[in-house]
Amino acid sequence: MTALLRNVRPWGGAASDVLIEGGRIAAVEPHLPARPSDDAIDGRGLLALPGFVNAHAHLDKSWWGRPWVSYGGEATTQGRIAHERAHRDELGIPSLESTSALLRALVAQGTTAFRSHVDVDLGVGLRGIAVVREAVAALGLPVALEIVAFPQDGVLRRPGVMDLLDAAAAEGADHIGGLDPASIDRDPVGQLDGLFEIAGRRGVGIDIHLHDGGELGAFQYELIIERTRALGLAGRVNVAHGFAIGELPAARQHALVDGMREAGVSITTVAPINAPRLPLRLLRDAGVPVGLGTDGIRDLWGPYGDGDMLALATRLAQLSGARRDEELVEAVRIATSDAGVFVGRAVHDLVPGAPADVVLVDAENVPEALVAAPARELVLVGGVPV
Repeated sequence: MTALLRNVRPWGGAASDVLIEGGRIAAVEPHLPARPSDDAIDGRGLLALPGFVNAHAHLDKSWWGRPWVSYGGEATTQGRIAHERAHRDELGIPSLESTSALLRALVAQGTTAFRSHVDVDLGVGLRGIAVVREAVAALGLPVALEIVAFPQDGVLRRPGVMDLLDAAAAEGADHIGGLDPASIDRDPVGQLDGLFEIAGRRGVGIDIHLHDGGELGAFQYELIIERTRALGLAGRVNVAHGFAIGELPAARQHALVDGMREAGVSITTVAPINAPRLPLRLLRDAGVPVGLGTDGIRDLWGPYGDGDMLALATRLAQLSGARRDEELVEAVRIATSDAGVFVGRAVHDLVPGAPADVVLVDAENVPEALVAAPARELVLVGGVPV
């Protein structure tokens, strides 16, 4: 497939024409009104951004597109786990119908790549992974997907879950997950040793939910850093949430961030409004990759969320105290071009060689696009208009 996206402004720059061949950007050239093309898409001078990357999703959990589900359970990690386990079968979760409906909504908003945690436990087995893969395939679009086999109910405290994670890795999961090795499994060394053994043997990554705060959370960061370094897994280990780093004194923060940089450990955030602030500037200046994701969207953990990654980038900027134009642009880059690492892409930008994932919005520049989060005028996924 060869196509031309005519008269767009990549990152708010000069009017350009984007030549697309085989689903990738072949060239970005100054706009020529007379440039011939039978397949031209008129960009109308709109601002062009790369497709958004949802670096922390739970695509298998949502009741999107169904009648309203009232929130219940205790507002703690353990309480939400118990509530979900008690009621997910009533909703038929995981559901191909709901996951497909959610994906269609997210792609229409400009999200073209996902790293999704998918529950793997004794009740659902590996079925959720199959559901998410089937839903993505059914889109008929070259959406990028990386799967994290996620032990939402704990690992060691549920005998057999470690074997399920190993099976998921053997069957092609890109990463295996973990959950609060100290406060959930009560054995941080045991959980992490088991996870890292599988990762090293199967050649997969690790993406660990870490909610524990303060020094307890910091201790688990250190265990993760040590094992990443020892097994040579740089660039393949991620801490999700990682609230502890926002609660520590400055010197302790710097030491952990330096350790993450040296070991090659990244971090993802969902920009929560009720949790310690991520030291975004410190992490970015150190070169630690930072990803942004939606977490769950309208599921048994909570009723909120519409999946709009541009609006989520706005919240990240606000929580980080961003005001200046360069800071606002950085928030958008965290949600787009800088996030390719979280979905296995060396390049995810409006440049030759990158996948032709393009989002057009009506805005003067990137800062305005961030603060206004305007409607998506056009979304291309691999050069295919959505």
